[in-house]
Amino acid sequence: MCEALFLYGVMLLVIDMRIEGVIRERMLVSYHRYSAAQASVDSNIDDVCKLLRSTGYSSIPGSRRPPNYPESYFLRVPINRQFVSMLIGRLRSDDIYNQISAYPFPEHRSTALATQASMLYVILYFAPEILHQQQAKMREIVDKHFPDNWVTSIYMGIPVNLMDAWEPYKAARTALNNTLDLSNVRELAARYATKVPKLNDLVKRYLQEGTLTEEYVLDNIPKLMNCLRECNVTIRWLMLHTAEGAWDNNKRCRQLKEQVLLDSKFNPQVLFTLLLNTGQFELQLKEMFRHMLDNKKDKWEAYKKEGSERMAELSEVYSGSKPLTRVEKNENLQAWFAEMAKQITSLNYDDSTSAGRKIVQLIQALEEVQEFHQLESNLQVRQFLAETRRFLHQMLRTINIKEEVLIQIQIVADVHYAWELIDSYTRYMQEGIKREPSLVIKLRATFLKLASALDLPLLRINQAGSGDLVSVSQYYSGELVSYVRKVLQIIPETMFGLLAQIIRLQTHSIKEVPTRLEKEKLREFAQLDQRYEVAKLTHSISVFTEGILMMKTTLVGIIKIDPKQLLEDGIRKELVRQVARALHEGLIFNPKAKVNELPPKLDALGARMDGFRISFEYIQDYVSIYGLKIWQEEVSRIINYNVEQECNSFLRTKVLDFQSVYQSTAIPIPRFPPVMGDSSVNFIGRMAREILRMTDPRTTCYIEKRNTWYDFKTKQEVMTIKLFSKVQRSIGTYGLTGLDRLLSFMIVKELQNFATILNRGVLRDKAWLEFLGTTMKSLNPVKGLVNNAGKVYGQAVTKAAKLWPPFLDVVLKVGQMQLLRRQIANELNFSCQFDSMFLFDSLQNLNNSLMSDIEAHYQDPTLPYPKDENPLLYELTSYLECAGINNPFTKIYTTTKRVPYFPLFAFLLVISQMPKMQYTKAVASMTAKNPKEPLDGPPFIAGTVTLLRQAHSENIDQFIALIGQYVRSMVEVTATSQKVDLPPDVTNVLLFLEDYMSHTELPRKKVEAHIPKYLLDDFHSRL
Repeated sequence: MCEALFLYGVMLLVIDMRIEGVIRERMLVSYHRYSAAQASVDSNIDDVCKLLRSTGYSSIPGSRRPPNYPESYFLRVPINRQFVSMLIGRLRSDDIYNQISAYPFPEHRSTALATQASMLYVILYFAPEILHQQQAKMREIVDKHFPDNWVTSIYMGIPVNLMDAWEPYKAARTALNNTLDLSNVRELAARYATKVPKLNDLVKRYLQEGTLTEEYVLDNIPKLMNCLRECNVTIRWLMLHTAEGAWDNNKRCRQLKEQVLLDSKFNPQVLFTLLLNTGQFELQLKEMFRHMLDNKKDKWEAYKKEGSERMAELSEVYSGSKPLTRVEKNENLQAWFAEMAKQITSLNYDDSTSAGRKIVQLIQALEEVQEFHQLESNLQVRQFLAETRRFLHQMLRTINIKEEVLIQIQIVADVHYAWELIDSYTRYMQEGIKREPSLVIKLRATFLKLASALDLPLLRINQAGSGDLVSVSQYYSGELVSYVRKVLQIIPETMFGLLAQIIRLQTHSIKEVPTRLEKEKLREFAQLDQRYEVAKLTHSISVFTEGILMMKTTLVGIIKIDPKQLLEDGIRKELVRQVARALHEGLIFNPKAKVNELPPKLDALGARMDGFRISFEYIQDYVSIYGLKIWQEEVSRIINYNVEQECNSFLRTKVLDFQSVYQSTAIPIPRFPPVMGDSSVNFIGRMAREILRMTDPRTTCYIEKRNTWYDFKTKQEVMTIKLFSKVQRSIGTYGLTGLDRLLSFMIVKELQNFATILNRGVLRDKAWLEFLGTTMKSLNPVKGLVNNAGKVYGQAVTKAAKLWPPFLDVVLKVGQMQLLRRQIANELNFSCQFDSMFLFDSLQNLNNSLMSDIEAHYQDPTLPYPKDENPLLYELTSYLECAGINNPFTKIYTTTKRVPYFPLFAFLLVISQMPKMQYTKAVASMTAKNPKEPLDGPPFIAGTVTLLRQAHSENIDQFIALIGQYVRSMVEVTATSQKVDLPPDVTNVLLFLEDYMSHTELPRKKVEAHIPKYLLDDFHSRL
């Protein structure tokens, strides 16, 4: 019952300390909603709401404690006063956990009762009148539980300073004054100051190899246990009374702490050394006792057999049957030794008490027989008697090996008070590891010592047979493993610091040795000093690896720690941190820069990533890891995670970190704040938007034959296909595919914008619908040529002129991104053929085979077809895109509903823009006619192709029919006026159709059905 009330109080305190105001309000709202839905449990809901309602307490440093806190908080749900009084009475008078037996010395009594003391501290708030008024009871509590300490620890290492906590309570404050007396404080600090170096020296002597033998341990159990008690009591007192906490804002607390630090000559490094040595000492003792307990019975029987056999042999010696022994026959001694053999054989292992007494008597009898019968003259007999006594002594020692010693070690070694304080010593752990990597062995013992803190929350849960045992154990074990990872992360960090020097040497200093080398240049390429430095750094890295691998596989709570896996995870974590930072810092652009920043930044980033990769491959054998595999896995994870987060801005349902398949708790990918003035989330978005800015169709001209963008005004190169080679070198194939995926999301967004503008601006306007309907009737490709074509088309284009600006912007953006996607596909295709020829051929053959099956199925539906539930098509698509075996212009990005007059709308958009362009023979491309109204042909065509691709194929057929009708009608007008050359607009439309067929792989026969073949063949000769 004491524990139940204690845990209830702790829960309230922790809730109030840890839950932020916003969370509290949300919980209250949820409870109120639940209350409204479940009217039958209103009373319980009201109680919960009372507990969750704000108390005014704030954990922000410098904030004051609310009046009457926490007793007023505890009184929100009243507890029976008599029950509380009885619990307090029992706790202040009795040793309810029988801990004093584990701490027999009087000066250790407060440590023995520390668990009860923490319970009393919490439960007293349920009876605040004792704290305020009942000085006698408080004096009794302080004298028994807090005579030599004023900082205690409640549940799972939450420290509390009584001077600060009991300041508002008169009786408690007065009772504590004796403990806080300056002379008492100084005496305590000085006492523990002298103990630390002595205990360190003593424990070091015990830890010297060959000291802790089984015989020594069994003969000195009390002495060793006393040492353990002193060590743990000293560590506990110094850690608690020098700890930092919220009470440091209290002037008196701060002064008292400074006094303790001064008088104890506190050195955290020395105390940490004592903690390490104590943990190692405890671990060795426990392992020895467990081993002795496991082999206790076997050793007992072996010693008993040896002793009995020696007595039997001595009996035979005095029988006279062995003449070679030269011992005279003595029937009395023969009978006596035979009886002794029987007595030793009759010893019963299960009755240890009786056996122990009997062994003592047998030892005394053997000593007496040697003295009275003057057997010392015979060396052999004397040796047999000495050996038998030794075996009997060993039996006596062995029978005294009891599990109580292990239990006492477990009690004394409890370190739950340091669950939170231990983090303040992390720096010393890491500095020690950097100086001496083998320190990890001692740290293992310390981590196992910390694992003992898990016993406190799990003990009662286990006894109650609760199903929460596994989840609670998993939580605390996970927290401890996270802390272990945090401490040991210094090894990968240090390794990467050394690796950075290797990278610098290999990248900037060491020359690559050519395949053939002239003898005269051998010394030049040898570079012995630089290579010696690399070898020295490599050796340092391997020493750190050896240090962590010395740490054996360890069970921390219910989680097993494998040192090799721990090292690999640490290396992965540090690799991810450094690569992610390099990508973040390397791809930040100045929007006001007049020169193109992207290529030089990609070059610098590529050189940095190459240095990482080469050096990582170089050290993989020295740290026993698969370097290239780790590199590829982690870099791909970083890129894919950043692409996923960047694409979140285009999704209604965001992919959060805990939902991401790329994010990890053990090896997290860092997130950096977005750059000021940039709408991108991370580096992949910044790079994509920088490329889009560079290739803006309003300021650049794309020449398809050269796969290059030129500045429209200066005619200078802006971006070539080489840029994507730089992208691949810097962020790899994963980066290129990620960039391609992001551009796909951007295209989807633009197409959705197009549909939204079309729906709101055209389809909901009756006037525009009537206009489109009338125009469609007047054109109607089925009727053939359009009468008075120039006037009809001219009026339609003029009337719709104000519609086009927003639609044109979308079409150009989509076309620009499609051209970029095609360039990315070309780069991926080339690199895949060059680096992975067999993979490329396999993918291409599999793709062709599947396409043949699909086409055969449509020709004959009885043939098999890859079904939707078959993952082959989906998985193959991702491989094909990574290998560049795809055509972006044939992709369907969005599903669209049937849009009335959509072919006519697209047709009018195309012919309205044709007069703004001209065919430039020098570049074999359509360019803008008017510099003041730039309109680049390739992006416009690519955007129109993509737009039409999203509609049903019937719309495409109708669009081609309208284009064919336009060409024939305008040619007829030209023929009637007896002009030889085709009108420029008709030429532009034919050029548009030619590019359209090229992008979509549209069969020429479909176009020839609407436009005479001779026109398609001969119009180039008229350009």
